[in-house]
Amino acid sequence: MLEIFGIKLKDSIEQDVYERALSFLPEEKMDKIKRFRRYEDSLMSLTAEILIRAVVRFKLGIKNESIKFNRTAYGKPYLEDYEDFHFNLSHSGSWVVCAAGSKAVGIDVEKIKEIDLNIAKRFFSKEEADDLFSKKEDEKIEYFFDLWTLKESYIKADGRGLSLPLNSFSFRIENENIIFTAESEQANYFFKKYDIDREYKLAVCSMESQFPEGIHIKSFEEVFEYLFSY
Repeated sequence: MLEIFGIKLKDSIEQDVYERALSFLPEEKMDKIKRFRRYEDSLMSLTAEILIRAVVRFKLGIKNESIKFNRTAYGKPYLEDYEDFHFNLSHSGSWVVCAAGSKAVGIDVEKIKEIDLNIAKRFFSKEEADDLFSKKEDEKIEYFFDLWTLKESYIKADGRGLSLPLNSFSFRIENENIIFTAESEQANYFFKKYDIDREYKLAVCSMESQFPEGIHIKSFEEVFEYLFSY
């Protein structure tokens, strides 16, 4: 069953919690997180690691020390020895989110911000760019991020990442209905947008047709205590 999880970060966490959480990660992950110059970046990366490990334990009952991740040739992470478990992570601003289920899945969260909308002419399909620029002025930024998160969720679920051109497929949103078209024949993917925060956009793509109604939202401390309480 597809489930979605999220953590909204505070500016910082207790130092002893940070150190304890860090100590439960593989050495190479610890070293990578420690190399971040900005505390915010290290906390974001640590949170993503803690979240996916908690999700694995919650859904599969695997102890932390037995969790082993690897990456495909395209760089998409996967859980070793569990072919029927699929997951994807995303983070932006204060949010770290994860989608996990039994089939391919992709998730993307983005903080809404001012952006040069002409970027759409470069990265979106012609149909998407035309739709975007036909919107009222005060609707364009939000619609841009609606499209962007949907496109990111799709390429992450597909697994080929940015080797799949962003203008080779299109989305259109009509009365909350998400219409997807692609140049080449594709497997059946399904999409859903979620209201996680009024300053953010979030989209999920999955080969599972059934989506949860909402998101499991927890604090860093709650996820940490759940993961390591055995």
